[in-house]
Amino acid sequence: MPDAALLARLAAAVDANFDAETAFLADLVRFPSTRGNEAPLQDWLARQFAARGYAVDRFTLADVPLADHPKASPMVGAEPARSVQVVATQRAENPAGRSLILQGHIDVVPEGPAEMWTHPPYAAVIRDGWMYGRGAHDMKSGVAAMVYALDALRSAGLEPAADVHLQTVTEEESTGNGALATLLRGYRADAALIPEPTGGTITRCHTGTLWFRLRVRGVPVHVAVAQSGSNAILSAYHLIQALQEHTRALNRAAREHPWYRDIPDPIKFNPGIIRGGDWASSTPAWCEVDCRLGLLPGTDVAEARRGVEQAVAAAARSDHFLANNPPEVQWHGFLADGYVLEPGSEAERVLAAAHAQVFGAPMEERRTTAVNDTRFYGLYFGIPGLCYGPRGEGAHAFDEHTDLDHLRRTTLAIAAFIADWCGVRERRG
Repeated sequence: MPDAALLARLAAAVDANFDAETAFLADLVRFPSTRGNEAPLQDWLARQFAARGYAVDRFTLADVPLADHPKASPMVGAEPARSVQVVATQRAENPAGRSLILQGHIDVVPEGPAEMWTHPPYAAVIRDGWMYGRGAHDMKSGVAAMVYALDALRSAGLEPAADVHLQTVTEEESTGNGALATLLRGYRADAALIPEPTGGTITRCHTGTLWFRLRVRGVPVHVAVAQSGSNAILSAYHLIQALQEHTRALNRAAREHPWYRDIPDPIKFNPGIIRGGDWASSTPAWCEVDCRLGLLPGTDVAEARRGVEQAVAAAARSDHFLANNPPEVQWHGFLADGYVLEPGSEAERVLAAAHAQVFGAPMEERRTTAVNDTRFYGLYFGIPGLCYGPRGEGAHAFDEHTDLDHLRRTTLAIAAFIADWCGVRERRG
């Protein structure tokens, strides 16, 4: 771990830069970087990285062979050519340490009705030490931390003794294809750190995620004779109830899982979007429901898909109309595995030591029922995937906010981790 003198040197640099880091985070939040609208922010970040002297690679998902990789997820309704990825590389002359990927996603989920926020969702309002805004917590605070951790080394007159790839990606909230694209582009390192907002804990494991669309068709009639037609919305509700029961069965089985048996109902099912019908006095002829279902680490994605399809088919057979007009299951986003960061890696040990130095307490672990990008590094490319970042509240919710003091300390912890993992040298010039 860094000695006390080096840690003090880094702490002074983090503190001196923190007003700039806070302003940088506010700028990030002011970009409404929802899916398909990330390019303006990515272009701004590319300019920020170039101004720091990094070698910048800007490319889109259309520039890599995603379709050839078995772990790419389908992108229904999205254009790969509009999904921009940025990798900024700081190369070490005669590298002596261990290389590192620092990766964060800049895509955010939709903000919902703005009038239901206390502050405008993209205003980056600061109140009582918290910054409010869509993405401030998930995960633009982490992006600011990784950028300014490297800046702290520079301000302290140091540079990493190994190559560092600073990556900002898209699609984390829908497919994970942005992270996969950087690997298909050829970027590798001895470890990867993703500063998702974990509140200073290490993510020991995460569940996987499936996205799918239920498509139901019906026979429209005037509501006065509703019994002579069918109602696609009610038919879809019948399928949703069947999937709720399927989820309960999965959670009963989860009680035997080595990592999730102590977590109540770790498999989460959510019917998240519903569309259907054309007229309030006509029985609806169509309904579509976009759903999300989790899966445990070790569960095969194909097996989980079959489970969904079988549950939907069984429910359809129990309904007179659906039995003769089968619903459709369309896979349109995440086909994501769960992941376990096995204890004992050297990368985790170094990170834990850096955390303990800064926070004065051991780094605790968390087991999450959401997905993140570490699976790509750890499962498919043999790179330890560390998920560790600042504290905040309200991911995907109204009034999302991040703790600025915790962000400052997390930035120092990441800077200390870089210094130990990569090694440092006095900066020349």
